[in-house]
Amino acid sequence: MRRLLLLGLLSACTVGPDWQQPKGDAPPGWRIEYAQAAELANARWWQAFGDPVLDQLVQEGLQQNRDLVQAAARVEQFLGALRTTRSQFYPQVGYVGEASRNRTPERSFTSYDASLSAGWQIDLFGRVRRQAEAAQAQVYASEQGRRGVVLSVVSALTTAYIGLRSLDRQLEVARATEQNYARSLRLFEARHRGGTVSEVERSQVESQYRQAQAAIPSFERQVAQQENLLSVLLGRNPGTIPRGKSIEDLVDPAIPPGLPAALLERRPDILQAEQNLRAANASIGVAKSLYFPTISLTGLLGYSSVSLATFTGSGASGSLAAMLAGPIFTFGGIGGQVASAEAGEREALGFYQQVVLNALRETNDALIGVQKLREEYDALAKRTVSLRNYARLSRARYEGGATSYIEVLYAENELFAAELTGISTLAQRHAELVNLYKALGGGWVDAVDPLQP
Repeated sequence: MRRLLLLGLLSACTVGPDWQQPKGDAPPGWRIEYAQAAELANARWWQAFGDPVLDQLVQEGLQQNRDLVQAAARVEQFLGALRTTRSQFYPQVGYVGEASRNRTPERSFTSYDASLSAGWQIDLFGRVRRQAEAAQAQVYASEQGRRGVVLSVVSALTTAYIGLRSLDRQLEVARATEQNYARSLRLFEARHRGGTVSEVERSQVESQYRQAQAAIPSFERQVAQQENLLSVLLGRNPGTIPRGKSIEDLVDPAIPPGLPAALLERRPDILQAEQNLRAANASIGVAKSLYFPTISLTGLLGYSSVSLATFTGSGASGSLAAMLAGPIFTFGGIGGQVASAEAGEREALGFYQQVVLNALRETNDALIGVQKLREEYDALAKRTVSLRNYARLSRARYEGGATSYIEVLYAENELFAAELTGISTLAQRHAELVNLYKALGGGWVDAVDPLQP
């Protein structure tokens, strides 16, 4: 009884440091505070844009994206490694069968041998337990990595679709402007032939027209490239992408107000870094267990016979053995493995702390970006209205002979540039909202995960 108790106590020993949750100095809030708290960070925020086509593309991407396929396969790889490690807790049973033909001067005969073998390495000092702990942490880390891919796929698809609708609108503006300038050019060419305008003025109008004309193929190229990008994210061959609402008709998702910093604890990259740190911590115990002896139990039960039909007890054989093995002099071999494992744990801790800091930066950047881009877009929209009025009045003044065409040219060029800039800024405003929801992580990742039950 005492021996069994001693064996139980020994088997409970596990060398190496136990896992402790790393602590960080998370701020209580953000640089921009909002009035009330809400759980909008858990919602399927892209649906708030109000575009059914976008919703359909996100769903397709979650089912077909190749990065998600790879991430799911990585989880399966670590699950397989975990099963392999856990199998060491149990005896390993095998069998051997052999047939041989023998010849002597007196006779020839065939002998048959069959045996069952079993081996078990007792985990006295927790080497296998630490290995299993590390393998389990790697499974969790790979699962968080897969959740991170889900987050990235949804965010990338939404941002790319917003970019596509922005380029579509800019292309529309460029084509409309080109047609407007083409009408002006035809008018000035007729007046030049009639001798009412100079070659200088005609050349100015043509220069303006060529500028708008050159913008069209540029935007057409960018639209095609953006469609190719979206196709790859959707797991398709490059091709056309369906359209929904225009960039101006997309609705901004609500900003989660009163965001606590604790929301970041749901970010897949933080959870993944934490599990990698846990695996590194367990690896120290695996290395330190090499200092201690290992005890293995082996057994063999077999039969021998000269006939397959008559395996009798007289041919039975068996053995039972215990083996104790341990290091004496390794000349720093084990110490080097321990030092390497401890350094790996310090590296993983530094990486975890860096991931947390980066998460705080990304969230603060997105919060500030959402607010400031909204203010910037509002100002640009008002400037565009003013420039449109300026261009209209300048043309009226020119037609009335009160000014030269230089003023009209300047006003219309400024209006063209302002319209393009305004559309681009609106797209950036929408994209910054995407960045905010990506920075927060959120429960919506599990809600749309294609592998969740």
